[in-house]
Amino acid sequence: MSSTSASSSSSSRREALLGGGVALLGGQLLVAKPTEAVQGMTAGRIPGLSGVDSEGFRTYSRPEGKMGGHGIGWSEIPKYQFRVPDGWKEEAVSIADLGGTEIDVRFAKSDEGQLAVVVAPVLRFMNVGFNADVRIEDIGSPDKVLNGFAPEILGGPVEEDDVVNQETMSKKLGGDALTYYIWETKSHDLLSATAFKNRVFIIALRANGRQWRTSKDALHAIQKSFRVDTSRTDFD
Repeated sequence: MSSTSASSSSSSRREALLGGGVALLGGQLLVAKPTEAVQGMTAGRIPGLSGVDSEGFRTYSRPEGKMGGHGIGWSEIPKYQFRVPDGWKEEAVSIADLGGTEIDVRFAKSDEGQLAVVVAPVLRFMNVGFNADVRIEDIGSPDKVLNGFAPEILGGPVEEDDVVNQETMSKKLGGDALTYYIWETKSHDLLSATAFKNRVFIIALRANGRQWRTSKDALHAIQKSFRVDTSRTDFD
């Protein structure tokens, strides 16, 4: 197969899998579906957005007591937070969605892009015992972690030239600092992943060409604002 044909085939496969958004865990990660079954302890979404700051952003902090399946039972999940420009709206996450039990929250703005946060069990990546305390470095290198979930998020293995930027950052919220792996692909996927206790936390953002041209700085700001609170360690 020629390189042009291979590229076309890969692109077509990705578009089919993405369905206009990032596909994860067999479902449409960034495409909300009408539903009455919304994840959480109570019906409907629980507010978690702050007021607008001086830069025009709001901070989303995972509300205390919000719970979900997330593939590992119903124990409480550590808080995380990220910033979104004013105007981004939370979208319902259904437990009926394929893969919905690991999608914790979704946001979107039609002219800027979409995002979803996934909280997945560390067991998806490595064998660990009860009450594990895993960090992203324990799982492996950025390349290993990316290729571990790339088929689900990006629709296939990641080639070296698919990634236009890869970084490792240390960020702190609450207790100890955590390492974050950060990627940007040439398809305008922005990803950031970390691990704490027995869970892997991934924020994934996607923009089409028009959205990217006008909002790439804001999308990068969202991606790099993602942090997991390590002030509490008494999680299963």
